[in-house]
Amino acid sequence: MPTWLERNGLHVALAVAWVATLGSLYFSEVRGYVPCPLCWYQRILMYPLAIILPLGLWWRDRALPRYAIALAAAGWCISSYHLLIERGVIAESSACKIGVSCAVRYINWFGFVTIPLLAWTAFVLIVLGSSAVHRSGSLDDVPADRPWRSVLGIVGTVGAVFAVLWRLRL
Repeated sequence: MPTWLERNGLHVALAVAWVATLGSLYFSEVRGYVPCPLCWYQRILMYPLAIILPLGLWWRDRALPRYAIALAAAGWCISSYHLLIERGVIAESSACKIGVSCAVRYINWFGFVTIPLLAWTAFVLIVLGSSAVHRSGSLDDVPADRPWRSVLGIVGTVGAVFAVLWRLRL
């Protein structure tokens, strides 16, 4: 019998990918924060996950966990590097000297939560959720009838929350 994460890991990954995607758009389009070069690379890896995960769940693609792990692991590597730069552990590369600095802190919630940490956390959660499903092969255990319900429920809920935030300009 698969564990909760083995059954729902891809749904968790889907919710995280949508929150991360809409969150990055919220920060840039509503709050006006200009993304640094490393932020753009992370977006390039996160945005496809917001499309691939719901489609793969809908179509019950058995290879979906592999695609998600590949993209999220690459994003995790970039966000780890970004986090080290932002924390001052390593010096900025020449790529980070074009445009906005990769060390800039637009937010600093609770004294430690920054945008690079949010991205790092999102990629880790996607890797963990996708790995649990991949390892257990539990994609076959999800009921085959109406897979669109969970996909539309997650995407709709996350989309509605961000639509309200966008409208309120919070």
